[in-house]
Amino acid sequence: MGNICSKSANKSDNFSGPGRPLASANGSQPSSAPVPQKVTTSTPGRQLGGREGAQSPDDARGAAAKAAEARAAAGAKTGGGKLSANLAAQKKQTQAQLLSASSEQERRARDADSTAQSQAYN
Repeated sequence: MGNICSKSANKSDNFSGPGRPLASANGSQPSSAPVPQKVTTSTPGRQLGGREGAQSPDDARGAAAKAAEARAAAGAKTGGGKLSANLAAQKKQTQAQLLSASSEQERRARDADSTAQSQAYN
């Protein structure tokens, strides 16, 4: 077969040479981390627990309530379209009316399926 394990035919392996300690690795390493830039702000900080210029919880609650009322009023003004009219009609139906309507729809679907089956058979 020949010399299949010869050293001359193999490429040089990365791990075939002697090792070296990690401290002898080349490359310049910084002696310390760089100093971060000083951050400046244009507004003064807020005092903890202070009430000056801050909204009270009641004011925030009132503002949220006013915003919710404004959103509700804006939604009511649109009037809606065909889909919203259908939804309103469905909401007005009772449980019995909904059940009878869905039952009728299922009956019609079964009748259509049986008609299609009988026509396909003939």
